Amino acid sequence: MAKRSSKAVNRKSANGLMPDKASKKIFKNKTNLDNGVQSKTLAMQIEDDVPCFPRGGATSLSRHEVDEVRAEADAEFGGLVRESNNNRRKKTLQKKNHPAEDDTGSLFGDGISGKLPRFANKITSKNVSPGMKIWGVIAEINKKDLVISLPGGLRGLVRACEAFDPDLDIETKDADSSFLSRTFRVGQLVSCIVLDLDADNKEKGNHKIWLSLRLALLYKGFTLDAIQEGMVLTAYVKSIEDHGYILSFGLPSFVGFLPKNDRTESRDDKVVGQLLQGVVRSIDRSRKVIYLSSDHDAVSKCVTKDVKGISIDLLIPGMMVNARVLSTLENGLILSFLTYFTGTVDIFNLENAFPTTEWKDHYGKNKKVSARILFLDPSTRAVGLTLNSHLLQNEAPPSLVKTGDIFDRAKIVRVDRGAGLLIEIPSVPVSTPAYVCISDVADNKAQKLDKQFQEGSNVRVRVFGFRHLEGLAIGVLKQGSAFEGSVFTHSDVKPGMTVKAKILAVDIFGAIVQLTSGVKALCPLPHMSEFEIAKPGKKFNVGAELVFRVLGVKSKRITVTHKKTLVKSKLPVLSSYAEATDGLVTHGWITKIEKHGCFVRFYNGVQGFVPRSQLGLEPGRDTSTTYHVGQVVKCRVTSSLPASRRINLSFLITPRRASEDEIVSLGSLVCGVVEQVTHRGVIVLVNANAKGTISTDHLADHHEQASLMKSALKPGYKFDQLLVLDTEGENLVLTAKYSLVNSSQQLPLEISQISPYSIVQGYICNLKSGCFVRYLGRLTGFCPRSKAIDDQRNDVSEAFYVGQSVRSKILDVNGETGRITVSLKQSSCASTDTSFIQSYFLLEDKIAKLQMADSKCSEVWTENFGIGSIVEGKIHEAKEFGVVVSFEKYDDVFGFAPHYQLGGNDVETGTVVRAVVLDVSRLERVVDLSLKPEFVTRFKDSSDILPHKKKRKREANKELELHQTVNAVVEIVKEKENYMVLSLPEYNHAVGYASLTDYNIQKLPKKQFVNGQSVTATIMALPSPSTVGRLLLLLKSIGEAETSSSKRAKKKSGYNVGALVQAEITDIKPLELRLKFGVGFHGRVHITEATDGAAAEDPFRNLRIGQTLTARIVAKADKYEKNWKSHQWELSIRPSMLTDSNEIRDKLTPVAFNFSIGQSVTGYVYKVDCQWVWLTVSREVRAQIFFLDTSCEPDELQDLQKQFSVGKSVRGHILSINKEKRLLRLVLRPLSTIPNGNETIEDQSNDNVIENVFSLIREGSVVGGRISKVLPGVGGLLVEIGPHLYGKVHFTELTDSAPDPLLGYREGQFVKCKVLEVSPTGRGTVHVDLSLRFGDDVTSLRDRVDKIEDLQPNMIVKGYVKSVTPKGCFISLSRKLDAKILLSNLSDGFIESPEKEFPVGKLVIGKVLSVETLSRRVEVTLKMSSGSGALKAQMNDTSSLRVGDIISGSIRRVESYGLFITIDHTTLVGLCHISELSDDSVDSIESKYKAGERVKAKILKVDNERHRISLGMKNSHFGDDIEIQTPSKLTSDEDEGDKEEGEGEEVVDRNGQMDNTHKPNSDHQSQVEEFPVLAQVESRASILPLEVSLDDIEQADMDVAVSWTEEHAAVADTKDEKSKRRAKRKQKEDRELEIIAAEQRLLEKDMPRSAEEFEKVIRGSLNSSFVWIKYMAFMLSLADVDKARAIAERALKTINIREETEKLNVWVAYLNLENEYGNPPEEAVVKIFQRALQYCDPKKVHLALLAMYQRTEQHKLANELLDKMTKKFRHSCKVWLRRVQSLLKQHQDGVQAIVNRAVLSLPRHKHIKFISQTAILEFKCGVPDRGRSFFEGILREYPKRTDLWNIYLDQEIRLGDVNMTRALFERAISLSLKLRKMEPLLKKYLEFEKTVGDEERIEYVKKAALEYAKTNLGIETED
Repeated sequence: MAKRSSKAVNRKSANGLMPDKASKKIFKNKTNLDNGVQSKTLAMQIEDDVPCFPRGGATSLSRHEVDEVRAEADAEFGGLVRESNNNRRKKTLQKKNHPAEDDTGSLFGDGISGKLPRFANKITSKNVSPGMKIWGVIAEINKKDLVISLPGGLRGLVRACEAFDPDLDIETKDADSSFLSRTFRVGQLVSCIVLDLDADNKEKGNHKIWLSLRLALLYKGFTLDAIQEGMVLTAYVKSIEDHGYILSFGLPSFVGFLPKNDRTESRDDKVVGQLLQGVVRSIDRSRKVIYLSSDHDAVSKCVTKDVKGISIDLLIPGMMVNARVLSTLENGLILSFLTYFTGTVDIFNLENAFPTTEWKDHYGKNKKVSARILFLDPSTRAVGLTLNSHLLQNEAPPSLVKTGDIFDRAKIVRVDRGAGLLIEIPSVPVSTPAYVCISDVADNKAQKLDKQFQEGSNVRVRVFGFRHLEGLAIGVLKQGSAFEGSVFTHSDVKPGMTVKAKILAVDIFGAIVQLTSGVKALCPLPHMSEFEIAKPGKKFNVGAELVFRVLGVKSKRITVTHKKTLVKSKLPVLSSYAEATDGLVTHGWITKIEKHGCFVRFYNGVQGFVPRSQLGLEPGRDTSTTYHVGQVVKCRVTSSLPASRRINLSFLITPRRASEDEIVSLGSLVCGVVEQVTHRGVIVLVNANAKGTISTDHLADHHEQASLMKSALKPGYKFDQLLVLDTEGENLVLTAKYSLVNSSQQLPLEISQISPYSIVQGYICNLKSGCFVRYLGRLTGFCPRSKAIDDQRNDVSEAFYVGQSVRSKILDVNGETGRITVSLKQSSCASTDTSFIQSYFLLEDKIAKLQMADSKCSEVWTENFGIGSIVEGKIHEAKEFGVVVSFEKYDDVFGFAPHYQLGGNDVETGTVVRAVVLDVSRLERVVDLSLKPEFVTRFKDSSDILPHKKKRKREANKELELHQTVNAVVEIVKEKENYMVLSLPEYNHAVGYASLTDYNIQKLPKKQFVNGQSVTATIMALPSPSTVGRLLLLLKSIGEAETSSSKRAKKKSGYNVGALVQAEITDIKPLELRLKFGVGFHGRVHITEATDGAAAEDPFRNLRIGQTLTARIVAKADKYEKNWKSHQWELSIRPSMLTDSNEIRDKLTPVAFNFSIGQSVTGYVYKVDCQWVWLTVSREVRAQIFFLDTSCEPDELQDLQKQFSVGKSVRGHILSINKEKRLLRLVLRPLSTIPNGNETIEDQSNDNVIENVFSLIREGSVVGGRISKVLPGVGGLLVEIGPHLYGKVHFTELTDSAPDPLLGYREGQFVKCKVLEVSPTGRGTVHVDLSLRFGDDVTSLRDRVDKIEDLQPNMIVKGYVKSVTPKGCFISLSRKLDAKILLSNLSDGFIESPEKEFPVGKLVIGKVLSVETLSRRVEVTLKMSSGSGALKAQMNDTSSLRVGDIISGSIRRVESYGLFITIDHTTLVGLCHISELSDDSVDSIESKYKAGERVKAKILKVDNERHRISLGMKNSHFGDDIEIQTPSKLTSDEDEGDKEEGEGEEVVDRNGQMDNTHKPNSDHQSQVEEFPVLAQVESRASILPLEVSLDDIEQADMDVAVSWTEEHAAVADTKDEKSKRRAKRKQKEDRELEIIAAEQRLLEKDMPRSAEEFEKVIRGSLNSSFVWIKYMAFMLSLADVDKARAIAERALKTINIREETEKLNVWVAYLNLENEYGNPPEEAVVKIFQRALQYCDPKKVHLALLAMYQRTEQHKLANELLDKMTKKFRHSCKVWLRRVQSLLKQHQDGVQAIVNRAVLSLPRHKHIKFISQTAILEFKCGVPDRGRSFFEGILREYPKRTDLWNIYLDQEIRLGDVNMTRALFERAISLSLKLRKMEPLLKKYLEFEKTVGDEERIEYVKKAALEYAKTNLGIETED
């Protein structure tokens, strides 16, 4: 039965009767559904109109239709007709007479011999094969592909990358979505080649045909000789030139050219990449250029010439050929063309679109016809042709009907028995042919068609599909299923309609449903229910029928909703902007919630906005607490602009109408009473009915005063004047800003009220992409960034803040668009009055009154301290910056007079003084006073102060007039309050006030003023109540004063060395002052020229920019100095230089370089590098201090930059002198002995060098050092203690008898050392023995055995195994004393392998057997039986163990609950529970750990009473300092980082701590000779291992992945899979590390000492980069660089190609070698680098080269490489972080620019990771404020990301600013989060307060946590 069914379908397919329709599986009942599923096994064709949900589709046949096909299985189109069901014999004979090759399922070629075939060739889904060339027409153009309609109703897909040839250089990935639509058009005829066929897994027999339009494939085999004039060729437009178009045929051997003047279709503008056809006009064979003409008529009429010997490879689909009829077939013709070829034409490609039954009569034998090639198969040489009239004209047939159209009077043209009907559809303007398959004729089984239908009769037909290439429609006559129902195809689906659908599949993104007509749709997950569904698969069952409502239809993609409110809604459907009429009430759903309102979505993508005023919220209530995204809401349309696609909505369906009395107009002034103070602002009651809100920023013009005013306000306070800015529903938006209230009459409400170039007061409402300035209502002006600030170097976001009062200048007003462009530049918007400072004093007065009213304090004291009045007080206290004055009547009021205001008076504590009041701070109850005589003596005749106060004010002000320009003197500068106090000497020293800043420059740096400076000002307000009794002045531009003075000074004056000048300070730097004097002269004062005698700390601290100084010119600037152009003269302000004595001339003569060793000198720090601190002793003399000489404490050495900041004064003692370079070497501690002579560094002999060392380092001194090398075995440590000076720490001097002394030490670590011995060697070097043991207790002193005389028999001693021999072992008791242990004395029992039981470095405890003093021989035994009880007790004593110690041991037993571990050097056994084995979960403990395995653990708990020890082996228990980084591990970490980066996971670094360890690079001869073992691996010739990780931020900290993100909770299954993959990868890495460690141990144990030995080791480890690199290092130690290169080349050829990591290690070693020994190094490194790029991951190679450049301090090359990497790997977060890190390390600017570029280049999912790690870098080594800005930016976008909050908090805690950290904690705990997410933040807050706070703060945090828990639990209960 199955075989018969398959044949039936094949025959049907062969005849081409399968309709081009959408994939539709019409379901009626369960039975039909099941049978329909079975029908998927039938072979299907690929059709045109397959829906996009998903693309492809299933069989179109229902069960009933399949039965019909099976019933008619023997009926062939135009062939054999079954006469009787019983005539089986005849049927069998018929089958035998027609072999299988006649079946149209297979193609036949032109090699026809004998009997002709019965049927014409037709391509189907079964005979399409790769390599076949087919002609098609473009049916659809999508963003990423083209849909091609092929012959026979097939459908193919062309990917965007296959639409062009590669030589066109078109980046399809980066092209915009409209690129394909601009290059191609629907209906365009194209020639394709089949690339591949993909079987659809969902439906068997259905395939996707992947095509290519690349001409390189179509024209494969074409040569220039094969092309003849008159041929039609297809080409791409490669480029557009002035005179024509350069064309590409996809072949490199020739190109084409299309002249512009030869085009007939000049209106057709061509684009690069466009396909076009042209006729070959001429061929330039010398230049290999083909000239074409694109005349459409010539192209359509051109016929391919009959060329002798033409190959089938030269035939292209679409070619027109002359042919003749050979014979007629059952369903077409067979033609002969081009002499050698035959092809067939099927019945649907004949000339007549409506062939009748007698169609064969029109095609007699040898009739000549014109045809075009439809398809050709090179494998079978089968060719299909077409005679279609439209295709012959090179045009696609028109599509005059649409799928779903119904025609009532369609005419039957032909009846094909057993196949179907040919129908003529009366379309306009011409009829369209249609074919109805037999299965689509009737709902019931179709009987004999010729009896049921007659030719010429009319029927009712519905279009079911369309074949675009043949112009043939597919129809259906079924009266039931075809014509019933409102939805038949995608075009019938309308937004808002209610449909029934069946669920086909449910996934995490939603549900796929199918409508009754077979059309599929998507129900997104948010629309599956009214509420959020955690597991949609349980709520929606596959196969269930539900009711949905259509949300939208776009490009055949239908989305529906199952939200109950939307489905059952009776309100009108809003599906277009034109339907949004005012007052319309409809349903929608919220898509986004903002502070200022909500966005609501409707049907078909229509969207509207609900402002906050229309949300129906109470004042101060948060929007997110009432509404949520996805909520269905009923809303009313208030206004709409269809042209602008804007709709304004309201949730207030029936708004309340306010009475006329309650209506308040915008811009009016009202009064209000405070009703409530909230965290957002103040709620006031206006007119006893209306409510208004004043935000915090609108309480004052000054940012600082706004928060003070808010804290002072209490309910009941009345505002006299408030300005109505806007309305939000029934709520008023008010402001109390003095600037807006004062200019309320001038504020515009409409755009018509604004005139250009006017100055308008406003406030900042937004800072995105510029500044938005708001006036009344919603009237807003925009200020571009270029018009915001005068200095474009400042950032707009840092110069302004939201809510800031500003003055704006109107630049442009566009009434049509409603746009207002303004400028905020201070140069054009500066204040012309003193309203800014006036508002400050008025509000200060209000705040003071509120605070006094609250504290019930008296205000009488202010009346007795009027401005300018004289008061009497007593000196209370004298401070370094002034004196404090107390008053007898007022205990809580104090006065203050700075030194400048003392007027030269010598005052002492307790002295009664008379002073003048300059300023009064009512808030702080402080009075600023002046004791200067010119102030006090002007009222000396007045004995009584208070009665004459008003009279004196009148006398002082009687001559003052408004707008009068006066000269003033600066008395007090109040930078915090942003104003200064001035005096007017010409007006009896009247006191005035001027602002330091203005509205628009509140956050910008202020101009600096100093006391005593003269300024010019204008009187703007006289003392009055409105000015709080103050005289207000407006400063004039200082630039004008300078300009006028420069005009007066027309002639420059000359200066000589020794002249005194009056100079003004222009800049203050840490090491110099920049000054200007005269006209155009500039000079500097070196820091050593500021004071006499000993250097003072910060000698410039009392100086200010703009201050005038008296200085003496001491020298001309040195032209060879770096910045000599910035100053012409060297000046001095030393008091001794400013005297007028005759000694000045002697002082100006150059001072001789006269220093002696041991002399004490002082200098100032000007630079700190990695090894030296550089000082300036004078202008000519420099000094340097080695970094290890600065301290002996490791913490201080680690923070060298912090210890020695630039400008710090440092005193030291001279150790050596270099007269030629004028350079001194200093040490901070005095020298013990001063050597003779003053030799320079270069001239010192070995004896002098040794003498200097002995003078600096002596026995018993404590010095700082840095570990240079950890020596193998018991070699100890090599410690650098000076430049080219190293000391050795013996193994026994590392610690006081620890099991593993080397544990915790690493190369580059700073240590504190004690000098044990300093002795010269015979080679002229110095040998220094050091110790790291500082224990002074009796036990440690008793354990030390330094001399053999201290040993006695039976003494208990400790030692470390030094070596093991077959006869026993040797142990080190001290650095000079060893002992031997015979094999028989090693243990009480038998020892099988002494090497395993007593490895080198093991700590042993034994008893002395014998001591021979003369021969210095000591023998020790380890036997317990011969030992005393003390030895046994010591081996079994748990008191020696401390919690936190790191121990090593071996696994004794493995249990299911944990491991029992025997601790080394003891008999103690500890338990490591399974929960403490690993940070990850351990599945099988038995498979991971084995008995006897060596492990490392940390002691967690010691129970001395029960003798129990708890151990832990988690990685988190061990710090970074004991982690051993090997080359393989570094590489694996890098690989893992790349994988995580590719997967797009949001992994955020937690702390970002940086490892600043330094690698030694000294190759000192003494070190090599003293330690011969190191000669093979030490010095700069050593090849460093691969170092490509981010040293500073990606070592230990990158392993800390933040797991707080909310997304992880929803993908638990994914996490499990990832954790398994990580565990598997980690297991593999651990195995590799074990192998590498074993190789290292073998090498260190038995180091090869010759090339032959290395060759033996290499033969056993061919793929080990560790061995190869050691071999290279060995050759370099022998100075054989060429041999080392040869070994590197051997390694690269020998190591297996799959071992990428090992090869990469060798490449990096090779790079290091060439960097050290290349000639020249830069070129050699580049050559190796280019080679490495061909074999290894380019990104890893780039990072390795970058690490090498940075390690060797080649910063220029590193920066150039980073610039290339940011372009090449612009999507790599790691590369951009390296760029930022490099800038910060070099202390360069430009971090913000790099961040901006990185954000534009990186994918969006990497932004959080990059910005957070950049912020961490800023906190660590940059500017913390910039790091805060980065964190604030990402938290503004992701406010509920608790992981980001934790990182931010960690950085602030580390920084140590307690107040800042507390403020950040308060912000974090104020978030609206679930309790489980808030709990970690609260715990962190509590731990922080326990560390830095007191009991009150701890209780406060606990109380806040309880309140949050109660509130949160209440909300969750309600939910």
